[in-house]
Amino acid sequence: MNLQSTDFELFGVPARFAQDRAQLDVRWKELQREVHPDRFASQGAAAQRAAMQWSARINEAYQRLKDPQRRAAYLCELNGAPIQAENNTAMPPDFLMQQMELRERLDDAHSAEALDEIDDEARQLGRDMLQKIERQLDQDKDWPGAAQSVRALMFLDKLAADVGRRHETLESR
Repeated sequence: MNLQSTDFELFGVPARFAQDRAQLDVRWKELQREVHPDRFASQGAAAQRAAMQWSARINEAYQRLKDPQRRAAYLCELNGAPIQAENNTAMPPDFLMQQMELRERLDDAHSAEALDEIDDEARQLGRDMLQKIERQLDQDKDWPGAAQSVRALMFLDKLAADVGRRHETLESR
């Protein structure tokens, strides 16, 4: 194993968006067993520290690979199309109009049913976006397009979180 390996190389899986979560889980457990610090107890403190570094690196890779949004962003970055969400919020006009409409509906929502409807729509849009991202990454190799789609997915995730907060506010009244 090499600390400089990509997450995909570390886990021995293809560098693509579509991944088998169960396979990732099994591989994570295998890798953690290999580098568990207790296995290096007889080799001294330096070997245990190295094992701890490996363990942290494996956990970091696992967290990124198991999360579709983080995995997509990572693939984009590996292929020269960083997400840059902090300073690149450019989105297609139709997506922005859709977001504005959903935000207005959220502002006007005063019942759990209205919030559920917005939440359902946002989650469906998120699922659709994940399918688009998979196609862009695995089939089309459209790294810049996928990066824009990942940024759109981040918008949708924020909307879903805001809907959740509104639900909490409504329930606490």
